[in-house]
Amino acid sequence: MVRGRIRARLRRSHLYTFSCMRPAPSVTEGPNPVQGAGFSRTVFCNQSLLHKKKPFKYSSNSISTTKYNPLTFFPKALFEQFRRVANLYFLLAALLSLTPVSPFTPVSMIAPLAFVVGLSMAKEALEDWRRFLQDMKINLRKVKVHVGDGVFRYRAWRKVQVGDVIKVEKDQFFPADLLLLSSSYEDGICYVETMNLDGETNLKVKRSLEVTLPLEDDGTFKDFTGKIQCEDPNPNLYTFVGNLEYDRQVYPLDPMQILLRDSKLRNTTYVYGVVVFTGHDSKVMQNSTNSPSKRSRVEQKMDYIIYLLFTLLVVISLVSSIGFAFKTKNDMPDMWYLRPDDDTDDMYNPKKSAVSGLIHLVTALILYGYLIPISLYVSIEVVKVLQASFINKDIHMYDEETGNTANARTSNLNEELGQVDTILSDKTGTLTCNQMDFLKCSIAGISYGTRASEVELAAAKQMAMDLGEQADDFSNFPMHKDKKASEIELETVVTTNNDRRTAIKGFSFEDTRLMNGNWMKEPNNDVLLMFFRVLSVCQTAIPELNEETGTYTYEAESPDEGAFLVAAREFGFEFYKRTQSSVIVREKYNSSGKPVEREYKILNVLDFTSKRKRMSVIVQDEDGQILVFAKGADSIMFERLAKNGRVYEEATTKHLNEYGENGLRTLALVFKKLEESEYSAWNNEFQKAKTSIGADRDVMLEQASDMMEKDFILLGATAVEDKLQSGVPQCIDKLAQAGLKIWVLTGDKMETAINIGYSCSLLRQGMKQICISATNSDALAQESKEAVKENILNQITNGSQMVKLEKDPHAAFALIIDGKTLTYALEDDMKHVFLGLAVDCASVICCRVSPRQKALVTRLVKEGTGRITLAIGDGANDVGMIQEADIGVGISGVEGMQAVMASDFSISQFRFLERLLVVHGHWCYKRIAQMICYFFYKNIAFGLTLFYFEAYTGFSGQSMYDDLYMLSFNVILTSLPVISLGVFEQDVSSEVCLQFPALYQQGAKNLFFDWRRILGWIGNGVYASLIIFFLNILILYHQAFRVGGETADMTVMGTTMFTCIIWVVNSQIALTMSHFTWIQHVLVWSSIGMWYLLLLLYGLASPSYSGNAHKLLIEALAPAPIFWASSLLVTVTCNLPYFAHISYQRCFNPMDHHIIQEIKYYKKDVEDQHMWTRERSKARQETKIGFTARVDAKIRHLRGRLQKKHSSMGGTQNTVPAL
Repeated sequence: MVRGRIRARLRRSHLYTFSCMRPAPSVTEGPNPVQGAGFSRTVFCNQSLLHKKKPFKYSSNSISTTKYNPLTFFPKALFEQFRRVANLYFLLAALLSLTPVSPFTPVSMIAPLAFVVGLSMAKEALEDWRRFLQDMKINLRKVKVHVGDGVFRYRAWRKVQVGDVIKVEKDQFFPADLLLLSSSYEDGICYVETMNLDGETNLKVKRSLEVTLPLEDDGTFKDFTGKIQCEDPNPNLYTFVGNLEYDRQVYPLDPMQILLRDSKLRNTTYVYGVVVFTGHDSKVMQNSTNSPSKRSRVEQKMDYIIYLLFTLLVVISLVSSIGFAFKTKNDMPDMWYLRPDDDTDDMYNPKKSAVSGLIHLVTALILYGYLIPISLYVSIEVVKVLQASFINKDIHMYDEETGNTANARTSNLNEELGQVDTILSDKTGTLTCNQMDFLKCSIAGISYGTRASEVELAAAKQMAMDLGEQADDFSNFPMHKDKKASEIELETVVTTNNDRRTAIKGFSFEDTRLMNGNWMKEPNNDVLLMFFRVLSVCQTAIPELNEETGTYTYEAESPDEGAFLVAAREFGFEFYKRTQSSVIVREKYNSSGKPVEREYKILNVLDFTSKRKRMSVIVQDEDGQILVFAKGADSIMFERLAKNGRVYEEATTKHLNEYGENGLRTLALVFKKLEESEYSAWNNEFQKAKTSIGADRDVMLEQASDMMEKDFILLGATAVEDKLQSGVPQCIDKLAQAGLKIWVLTGDKMETAINIGYSCSLLRQGMKQICISATNSDALAQESKEAVKENILNQITNGSQMVKLEKDPHAAFALIIDGKTLTYALEDDMKHVFLGLAVDCASVICCRVSPRQKALVTRLVKEGTGRITLAIGDGANDVGMIQEADIGVGISGVEGMQAVMASDFSISQFRFLERLLVVHGHWCYKRIAQMICYFFYKNIAFGLTLFYFEAYTGFSGQSMYDDLYMLSFNVILTSLPVISLGVFEQDVSSEVCLQFPALYQQGAKNLFFDWRRILGWIGNGVYASLIIFFLNILILYHQAFRVGGETADMTVMGTTMFTCIIWVVNSQIALTMSHFTWIQHVLVWSSIGMWYLLLLLYGLASPSYSGNAHKLLIEALAPAPIFWASSLLVTVTCNLPYFAHISYQRCFNPMDHHIIQEIKYYKKDVEDQHMWTRERSKARQETKIGFTARVDAKIRHLRGRLQKKHSSMGGTQNTVPAL
């Protein structure tokens, strides 16, 4: 408790120069102009009841990410269903079935449509209900709200209203956009983590107005009132204009006082704030878009197939109606039994043959409706739900740490997972886990730290594998084997034993030379001493004692700073106390052999900003010596070194390059000593700049800082690992091998994004970086918009030329662009030029981007390339991107659930994306594609026989099949096998999918649902229908059917043909399947058996029900050998061409999965491991990102060295095999 009170008394604003300045009250600028359009919002503080009346009736704080509500569900859901062309057709057919000319009863047409539409709507309702439940989790969070008389009580977020005064405590999210009134710190400072908004992990400093500082506890709000006039709700995260009217004074407000919804309070015990924007009016929700209705490309293409079949349906219906009209006019007078002389019946009146044809057209449109399968949609819905269930229950995508599984929040897009071309990923929380580990350092020109980074380990493992696979290639060199091996060893990454996991969070350093005081035995130990002091003193963190462990933990503004302090503690320099004006460090190791406490008086802090890229602290030690400790980006700090301070520059630069190549974040550490007179002179200038007012203030501050931050002495550099989520480098490498392009869109600064690019192997040494950026902000203010756009356009054009003129086939380019530049690049006249360059680059990193820019970039890629995009993120700032992409994937981490609620699929770790796409995506795409093609095949094979029979019988409109047969065809006799195809089919196993990621390109290239394949299946259906009808006519028409000499009547003929159809289509699906389980065997063969059972039971029914089919199987069909012979002959004849096609393809033009299936069938993968490994390497999609690309570049370098070495020996020149 005492420690808490000490923290509360700290005036943290003294630590900041640039981030948190407030001018003196006497010179405070006047109120902001907040009148006119866009500035109409009035908020009555602590008087929320006033906002329940117009014109102050504002949005509630309840949020909703659902597609529907109780009022809109039926109209919107029905609209979604009848967007499908087939459903529209069947609605028309159902209406026509109510007319007398329908060949079927109305129930037989309306019932299937109602069942299909009802089932689909029920699925939509279930999925939206799940979204509603997740929304309620957010809306029911609790926060303390002032209820009157200085009393605060917990209230659900959804009940928070505009004007409420709320108290938010440490590590809680802000429930709405708030005006900061006061905090636990005396000067109204608070720390905010905005990772959910902009992806940045470093904390932002917010500060209340001076006038509201006395509102320091619950009781002070008893009589508090005020009025806020401010801007209307808008999506701008970084701007706010308003005024606070309080105590008869008006005070201007700016973004420094605004706390945004979904930000988190950090390093601050509590804050008080008044609610300004609630719910969908809040800035984060203004950045989101309405939940879109997404349809997969396969489903959209299916509409075009239905258009094609509908055209075929209309054509054959027109042919049928014209034929009937011709027959009516010419032959009807002779058909007395149809009563053609009855003038009241236009159907058979020869005098009105045109009318007869039109009436028959309606009959034909309904009769041939089986060409368009109504059960296709419901079958797809069932299959997709079952596929989603398999995704949800995949144990390999279960995260033990969080207990979360993968979750297909919508099953409409399963097949899209197998066709993704570009992945657009957030960085923070998606690729990284927001943890920094101190891994290596360079001090006095010596590199310390033996532990390898995750990137080094992954690359070393891949390199060892590739060298093993390609060892035979080196036999082309006439060199001794041992010598060759030694050369390879020199080039491979040397790693230490990394199995031992450190228990110290933020510290993964291993090197006995520095640990346990051993640094004192090192040469230049005076440099080491100063290095560790800079590490422990140059910071703005707060120490907290962990009573359980007895060690100190640190609440730092950034994870990097926390890692530095943990490292300093482990090296023996423990920062354990901060007062208002000093920091105290306990030095464990020194010449006396006893711990020593050293106090450093803080004179000035020049804090870190993204523009300065450095931080300096001016301190005075116990001996009165004034020191400047500084850390920053090496590119900045090396320019500020004194001539005598560059002793270790060359060695340090070499180490920095090595650290950067291994994906580590680096900072240079420097110091210098000051004379007291020198400091006093500078401080006078600095204080003048600090208290100045006007546009020149920032410039004066920067100039004063530059005067101090120069003539440094270089001590060394640090290298921290921005801990990636488990398996991220391997996942990115596998996705790259699968042919996927990966873009990173982050709110982080460019340096951080580039470091993560190296960590993930999206960037590597040797990759040419094209950095597109506008000029600095001062120049931007001076130049016209056209000049800036022209400059950016020139940069993009030059980059495109560089890519096109590059002749090295192994050259790789990376495009890096910041948010300000992206604003111009996304304008209509420039965006396609920008996209052209981005598509040509191996990787793209967009940094400092807003949530809206993320969504706009995603839209540009989606619409500009015409390819399928997938967006993945974990925060509220990723919602727009997730909703805009064809597929949105949310990471269900610890930082809120907004991304998950807006997503189509959710996973717990980025690494699970590999299995979601490469395994489930590949399977789902092929299953759905084959299922749809087969569906159209079987319905064409069945439907066209109706047309042939009608034409054969004078376009009479007569069906040759019993109504029960036709109703049971799609519902009972062929539905289960096609569902088993869509649910259980596997061309290869999941392990093979992961071993051969290039198989994924079959979906990306749409090899199984292109028009060539679709038309092939339609042609196969037409062929089968011709064989089924005419071969049966040929067999049965001119000879006796039974032993007694009876010929086949229409019932026998129709039932025999229908039997052949059942055998043909079910045999065809058996040939289509690559993977059989007992379930598929049961469903396929039992469907055939079910037909005979149905025919038997239907025949045993009363003749009033069964009609001409009474005892048909027992008495007519089963005893007739010709019935069984024709079934066998027609089945073989219909499936023979397909069998010949697949046999030819597998022998002479096999696809990738055909080869793998053959290898697995003959167990060559077990008997010949070398061949299996070689095939895996050959099947790898050529890529320029991922650690495989890094290893390939390393091996190419090694081959070049070997070749040069061999050439210099004067031996015979051998050709180096191409990689």
